[in-house]
Amino acid sequence: MISKRIIPCLDVRDGRVVKGRNFLGIQDVADPVELARLYNEAGADELVFYDITATVEGRGLFTDVLRDVARQIFIPLTVGGGINSLEDFDRVLKCGADKVSVNSGAIRTPGLIDQAARRYGNQCVVLSMDVKRVNGRFHVFSRGGREDTGMDALDWAAEGQDRGAGELVVNSIDTDGVKDGFDLEMLDAVAARVSIPIIASGGAGNMAHFAELFKHPGVDAGLAASIFHYGEVAIGDLKDYLAEAGVPMRRPGRR
Repeated sequence: MISKRIIPCLDVRDGRVVKGRNFLGIQDVADPVELARLYNEAGADELVFYDITATVEGRGLFTDVLRDVARQIFIPLTVGGGINSLEDFDRVLKCGADKVSVNSGAIRTPGLIDQAARRYGNQCVVLSMDVKRVNGRFHVFSRGGREDTGMDALDWAAEGQDRGAGELVVNSIDTDGVKDGFDLEMLDAVAARVSIPIIASGGAGNMAHFAELFKHPGVDAGLAASIFHYGEVAIGDLKDYLAEAGVPMRRPGRR
């Protein structure tokens, strides 16, 4: 059985880690470099770094902060925000990223997924989707969850896989920051359409939510932010809890 992954997420704005609820009400949390170092030491399986305003502000990702983060960790690092071209892929990979997450850039230019997969390999290309229910359907949102594209999220997930994405991050806007649990209905619907690993994001509030998440086929990893940032759940404790619940983990929790 494939081991599951626990992935903290650093949403970075103006050089600081921030967090909100339903993609709104953004509040300052911490220094990304220090937080990355702590998560590396705590036993996180991977780390995700999003420059959350790069696309909205029409600029490239802040590479200085990214370089500092990459120097602090020895676990895989996925980076996203303002990824619109192969040059952007190349730039963040040279700064220390292992994988590149593309969202709005792929919506505007779907062929970017194909091009990046051919140049860097499928394992390097992560398609991230911000998804919200609209009139009973799952819609893809762009520009940091600000704009409804009208695209069907399930169709887009399948297309992303066909174009060469190696992983899929499903961010539920409906459950983001609410802490009532992952959006299992949405995740099940996506899993029924794709075979690539799914990273679930949005809604984690306690350790039991992860245990429930990993009962669902197709979900390979759980991504969370605030419960880790504010010390509500320690990664080592979470891994011990999940292992005791029979969830295969990549490495033990506390030693």
